[in-house]
Amino acid sequence: MKIYRLLLLLGVVGACLAAVNWPQFRGPNGSGVAETSGLPIEFGPEANVIWKTVLPPGYSSPALAGDRVFVTASDKDKLLTICLNRLTGKTEWQREAPRARPSKKLGVNTPASPSPVTDGENVYAFFEDFGLVSYAPDGKERWRYPLGPFNAPYGMGSSPIVADGKVLLLCDQDTGSFFIALDSGDGHQVWNTPRPEATHGFSTPAIYRPPKGPAQAIVSGSYQVAAYSLDTGEKLWWVHGMAWQAKSIPVIDGDRLFVHSWMESPVELGLQKAPPFADMLKLHDADHDGKLSKSEIPDEEMKKLWFLFDLDHDGVMSEREWGIHRARGDAGNGLFAIRLGGKGDITDTNSLWRFEKSLPNIPSPLLYKGVMYVLREGGIMTALDPGKGTVLKQGRIEGALDPYYASPVAGDDKIYTLSQSCKLGVLKAGAEWSVLAVNDLKDDCWATPAIADGRLYVRTQSAMYCFGKKS
Repeated sequence: MKIYRLLLLLGVVGACLAAVNWPQFRGPNGSGVAETSGLPIEFGPEANVIWKTVLPPGYSSPALAGDRVFVTASDKDKLLTICLNRLTGKTEWQREAPRARPSKKLGVNTPASPSPVTDGENVYAFFEDFGLVSYAPDGKERWRYPLGPFNAPYGMGSSPIVADGKVLLLCDQDTGSFFIALDSGDGHQVWNTPRPEATHGFSTPAIYRPPKGPAQAIVSGSYQVAAYSLDTGEKLWWVHGMAWQAKSIPVIDGDRLFVHSWMESPVELGLQKAPPFADMLKLHDADHDGKLSKSEIPDEEMKKLWFLFDLDHDGVMSEREWGIHRARGDAGNGLFAIRLGGKGDITDTNSLWRFEKSLPNIPSPLLYKGVMYVLREGGIMTALDPGKGTVLKQGRIEGALDPYYASPVAGDDKIYTLSQSCKLGVLKAGAEWSVLAVNDLKDDCWATPAIADGRLYVRTQSAMYCFGKKS
């Protein structure tokens, strides 16, 4: 009888794990929401720990499928994809991707920042220093597709996603931006769409399935959000007015799209307002070559940030590069609500509202049970009415007034926030949200947590934790 009960219990657990997945960065379609219950409130190195596994460092978030947890990491010069057992945390396998070149980056990015994605069985990982690689459930390499090198001063951060038998990857960079689709079965290219309007960005696409017509990949990028046909890669529609650098993932709710973009404007960077290119040439083009060299630029702050303006690194600014600089001055930060549907430029017809205050730099917005949440650096949480864009409540997560790189996630009527110093906040969800607990994991945290089957998976810079209530 005891053996029968044990087998029955294992069968139930296995069925739950097979049914509940968190397949990509920020879960199902990047929403950050899990349908689950029984999530704990108290966490810590010794509190509600189901298992803990030491890992090499990396910023990528975990992806879950069946009884496996996938994550990427960088160990010295090695680019690693790691598979853990979801029940025990044991390392099932670890594979190394080729490192074709060591990229030099500014800022805090790492060679293992993009998160892996799984189709339920296989896993797909993107490394800036190599490209895309796919592994079978047993760790056997299925295919590889080299990409790059990339012209992205802060490195690449967009994660791959899987939809309709395709692996989609957004490669926005300062020159030569493109959006690519590969066949998930054998890795051959299905389509590759250039994005000449885009400079470097870090956003991951989301999928919209309209009532009629092909599925669409929604991409947040420089100055605009756009939709591409999943079948052909054709650009279908766009809305402009966004900031010049995108980081967060679009959020889709029925026929509504919520997209956030924020970046310091040239004025905030201490730069002067940019006049037309022709005027600059008349005043400052000393050698009359039709371009502007660094020595010909009168703005001293611009000279200090020259890499942001000389996008192709040829030592001079062309008319295109100057035009991109001017566009940055007109771009707007905001959380935008957009009605989905249409073709071409739908800015004037489909824009619903725009919220411009207390916006984060990196964390993506969260829509959960009829309330929109945005988490700003410093632990400032704002709840909004998603229909009107009006503020319902704004306050601080006391005890976690830190920088934030991880995006908030939700499940079991709770919102989970994770600061850079690993302060794991637990909030009661709702228009009048409240802080239930702030837990200190005593590490550095950059990855967004995953939620599934009553458990929370948190990746720190030294380990992966699986938290849950112990029965």
